[in-house]
Amino acid sequence: MTRERADQTLAARVWVVDDDRTVRFVLAEALRDAGYRVQAFESAGNALDALDAEAAPDLVFTDVRMPGIDGLKFLDALKAKYPQLPVIVMSAYTDIASTAGAFRGGAHEFLSKPFDLDDAVALAERALPPPTRATVEATELSESEVRGSQELLGNTPAMRELFRAIGRLAQAPLGVLITGETGTGKELVARALHRESPRARKPFVALNTAAIPAELLESELFGHEAGAFTGANKRHIGRFEQADGGTLFLDEIGDMPALLQTRLLRVLAEGEFFRVGGRELIRVDVRVIAATHQELDRLVLDGRFRADLLHRLDVVRLALPPLRERKTDIALLAARFLAEAAARLGTPVKKLNADALRRMEQHDWPGNIRELENLCWRLAALAPGETITSRDLKALFRSSPTAQGKADWTRALATTVAAALADDEPAIHSRLREQFDQVLLEAALVHTHDHRQQAAQKLGLGRNTLTRKLGARPRKKP
Repeated sequence: MTRERADQTLAARVWVVDDDRTVRFVLAEALRDAGYRVQAFESAGNALDALDAEAAPDLVFTDVRMPGIDGLKFLDALKAKYPQLPVIVMSAYTDIASTAGAFRGGAHEFLSKPFDLDDAVALAERALPPPTRATVEATELSESEVRGSQELLGNTPAMRELFRAIGRLAQAPLGVLITGETGTGKELVARALHRESPRARKPFVALNTAAIPAELLESELFGHEAGAFTGANKRHIGRFEQADGGTLFLDEIGDMPALLQTRLLRVLAEGEFFRVGGRELIRVDVRVIAATHQELDRLVLDGRFRADLLHRLDVVRLALPPLRERKTDIALLAARFLAEAAARLGTPVKKLNADALRRMEQHDWPGNIRELENLCWRLAALAPGETITSRDLKALFRSSPTAQGKADWTRALATTVAAALADDEPAIHSRLREQFDQVLLEAALVHTHDHRQQAAQKLGLGRNTLTRKLGARPRKKP
């Protein structure tokens, strides 16, 4: 036996199952180049027939959407006979719903199409012993990495990683801190974590701590007994008791008063508390998921948030990307929102044309997904035709508020410039520079109570320059 033949005999066996001939060919060739023995099948049915006729492979790559038996049913059949067989599921549909059955069924990993062949080979190498060994060692697989919500959509790398993280964390009773700007979907992530967890049949209870007055927040969290305070006419069951056995989502946790931070820390540590005005010790089993748009590490340094509470909440941190960092998802999200709006309004589904989509991708989205959703609802109700054009968006984007922060005026400027360029407006630089100067000068004059020399000094301009830029603007009368 030659050395080459011996290596082929010892190499792990990999199956590639995909109805797309191109995918089958290029993936199989890449795996062969890496030293694996590869068989390719155009359908799950053919692969199952081969499974009955010969020994099981060491690793399987399978597509999800195929004629006949789909990839998820194929996965179930494989796992029923060979529970430890690693299966890598491939799909061009990378929202949580499309990955749900894969990870729930025990998939080793999810590979989004289109994928880099080097990444696919690397997944094979991580799933298997080195290519010179044929046996598959028992591997402890996560039961479910991703399954869940139709509400969370995205195809960017950051969102794909988020979907995987949700699945991994859903099965683990760990504290999760979700961070991200307002409107990025933090509560949707919390709901997905609950929905895919063993607690899914128990309550999911959400509370925005910033929306409840500080003097009422303790009662909302822990409940109160009748007569505990003025107006407490009967016993009130708080959110912790309501969520017993399930999940409590505390949004905007950074706004929680210091006294309640101490009480929350005790509940997280001991699982027990007293209602306000009560003497009965209440024990609960609650998974707490917290969220904030603030930098809690900074609040800790400023003495506004307890470091020990942060450590309890922040066992795992999920950072949600703002929409401006995942603009390739805008088309997917907008289509979903427009379809939902049409269903609710009883109107035909409106679609974006290429120019409108391009304009939306140029927008900075300070309100993130929530702003996009609101815009789509307005367009569904108010846009005159079934095709949404850039003309329908023009006024909306130019009047959109910018996010808070000293640098956000540059984002607004970039959006304005992009809109002007798209409309082929003439003399953009001159017009915008003139407007910039006028805003700058007016603000300085308001600050100095119309004292032109002081305004010029504040701006670093000569008085004559300021006067020339102001032109014939009349002075205020004393």
